[in-house]
Amino acid sequence: MRLSATSTLDAALTPWAERLRQRLDLPLLVRWKGSAGLRLSQSDTEPRVIIDVSDASGAAALLAPSLDNLGRAYVEGHLDVTGTVHDIMDLAHRLADIGDTDDGQPGLMQRLAHKVADAVSHSRAADRKAIQYHYDVSNDFYAEWLDPAMVYSCAYFEQGDESLAEAQMKKIDHILTKIRLQRGQRLLDIGCGWGALVLRAAQKFGARCVGITLSQNQLELATERVRAAGLQEQVEIRLQDYRDVQGPFERITSVGMFEHVGLKNLVAYFRVIHDLLAPGGWAMNHGITSTDAHNGETSHGGGRFIDQYVFPQGELPHIGTVLATMQEGGLEPFDIESLRRHYARTLQCWSDAFEARAERLKSMVADKTWRIWRMYLVGSQWAFEHDEVSIFQALCRRAGQQAATLPWSRRWMYRT
Repeated sequence: MRLSATSTLDAALTPWAERLRQRLDLPLLVRWKGSAGLRLSQSDTEPRVIIDVSDASGAAALLAPSLDNLGRAYVEGHLDVTGTVHDIMDLAHRLADIGDTDDGQPGLMQRLAHKVADAVSHSRAADRKAIQYHYDVSNDFYAEWLDPAMVYSCAYFEQGDESLAEAQMKKIDHILTKIRLQRGQRLLDIGCGWGALVLRAAQKFGARCVGITLSQNQLELATERVRAAGLQEQVEIRLQDYRDVQGPFERITSVGMFEHVGLKNLVAYFRVIHDLLAPGGWAMNHGITSTDAHNGETSHGGGRFIDQYVFPQGELPHIGTVLATMQEGGLEPFDIESLRRHYARTLQCWSDAFEARAERLKSMVADKTWRIWRMYLVGSQWAFEHDEVSIFQALCRRAGQQAATLPWSRRWMYRT
């Protein structure tokens, strides 16, 4: 029997809507072909969100409304949604709350997801494929909603009223100041993106820089930007895996990259940084973390959606795991700073820009790609705002050095 028939959809969705209306007062209208639609509001207020059910898969997602199921149904075109992106995300979480019947315990699909994640291979070829899937959409696509320097990581809103471009440059300066970068020092940037950090390190601090990426698109544009700035003698951009780099470097930065490493590979990752770091050198790891102390899944299956559609093989460790594996890898953590509020604001800027350029972006990529990114940006904003995920800058150096070689205070980090 095909569930797409109007009568069958009526039979499936009408009792679902009635039960939901009794439990929640949602500003939602659900429609499907041949129906007038069902309001889930207990009042006469106009719905803020309209869901149009296209077929059986869309109906199934509503009947089992995890973020994973709803997100997949939207991306694959089984559901169409009308409303502001923030109202849509808020409503998705409210529906997912109803669909969560595990009393806070990991469900079957979540446990299976963890088993699959444990079996994932982070070989050089697999990591390169995952990075290229995410970053090689097109440079023009990213340029539409990022700042002019195309910095694709958490900005630093020192006062809270900066523009995105100002906050991104402050983030880069904050990192380079934290690692005490000096003129003539050799800097390695692991996962250099489109080159903004290494360009700033060379221009403002006089460093000699190597930036590595696994994205061909990033390599080409970053190399072009280095050439345009006349910094070929100071900055080299490479298409290279971090495990294949030869040191030493006085300073190392890794911004928004270690999320791709894999939980089981964190010790080896930090050991590579240790081995590449010159004696007396400093390193900075800036990355997204889980707020689950056991490195668990985000609520309602949101992480599964991201793993399938956005960051294949991505895994988020808790900050406790980061510090423990950093120490196991031979590094001493010195300073840890949370930027969770900053990333919520950064993602709001990206999502707002994405929505403002919706028609232009739709013309640049497939509809499925546009839907993925639309939900990913606003969904990530929600997650940072509600403490589902966090982000930390961890300043470190080689372990085992004398205490007298450590700074007395953190004052240098905030000198202009």
